[in-house]
Amino acid sequence: MSYLSKIKKVIIDEEIKDSIVVKRVKEALFDAEFLFLDSNVDVKKLQTETDSFETFVLYLKKYKGRFLKRCPGTKNYNCCGYLILHTGEGCPIGCVYCILQAYFKDRLLKVWANQEDLFDELSVLFKNKKRFRIGTGEFIDSLALEPITHYHKDILEFLKDFPNVCLEIKTKTNDLSWISSVYRTDRVLPAWSLNTKDVQKRFEGLSASIEERLKAASLCQESGFRICLHFDPILMFSGWEKGYGEVIEMIADYIDPERIAYVSLGSFRGMPELFKIIEKNHPDADFIYQEFVIGLDGKMRLLRPLRIKQFRFLLEHLCKIGIKKHKVYFCMESDEVWNAVFGYTPKDLGGLSKHLLNIAFGEIN
Repeated sequence: MSYLSKIKKVIIDEEIKDSIVVKRVKEALFDAEFLFLDSNVDVKKLQTETDSFETFVLYLKKYKGRFLKRCPGTKNYNCCGYLILHTGEGCPIGCVYCILQAYFKDRLLKVWANQEDLFDELSVLFKNKKRFRIGTGEFIDSLALEPITHYHKDILEFLKDFPNVCLEIKTKTNDLSWISSVYRTDRVLPAWSLNTKDVQKRFEGLSASIEERLKAASLCQESGFRICLHFDPILMFSGWEKGYGEVIEMIADYIDPERIAYVSLGSFRGMPELFKIIEKNHPDADFIYQEFVIGLDGKMRLLRPLRIKQFRFLLEHLCKIGIKKHKVYFCMESDEVWNAVFGYTPKDLGGLSKHLLNIAFGEIN
């Protein structure tokens, strides 16, 4: 993971200087410069040091907000009901299309190092008999910093006492260092974002190759896990049918479709500001010059007929390799699109959130 060597400075809140996460990072990044902050220092003044794309600054922070959050969906589109386990912000992989570029105005990599506070909050919530489907891959790549923080090892150790919680770990890496900490393989869903091989090479920065991801997914299945796959964002470009078709054929080569929990499909979308950022920094990113309109959530979206065309193509090919139709779902799409592609809406499944919760807990095969 070459991006880890680009972390040249580590900023640490004085309040959490003795945390286990800080200790691990200091041992792993022994060549980096370490700076301890007291409560009077404005970390925003240090953000100018992250302007270079050649290096990163890692901020180990005492986070004071809520750690478990609802996915920021909108009322106009169907949300999957995913609960975000918020453990940090920012990603060193550097995908050209990444929506985090518009969310966060700096390139600081942030990790919430006050794990005791996190586990205290979760202990109260999870003692309820209610079931939870949670994941860490919303504002970060779940495993990008795992080799230096071992954050998921701690989360998995904590969750062994809560069989009512299913954790999804979503990544573009092939890191499997966390596997030894899993107590129940039926309560952990390793997940990989997938795209075409050409998109990975051109636009997914320092990510693992598609083959490396699928090999990691295969090893997880061999270890007893069901896995998840996410085609998000699906990009429109010349030759997209061939590209996505080849990747789905690769899935068939590596993955047992019966051991796939679910697959999501999401068309490329983002605030207008994201398109401006991509155009400025990556003018060769041809996928932003397609036919986009402003959606009901204020985000730029590919024209509906084009989205439906791509969705139908991927669904057909996924089903051909043995993935069951009811295990495929859309990320943030309208009932109209669901009907046009699936012939039903989330309401017909009993609600998307409930449907995926039942799949996660193995009640729907």
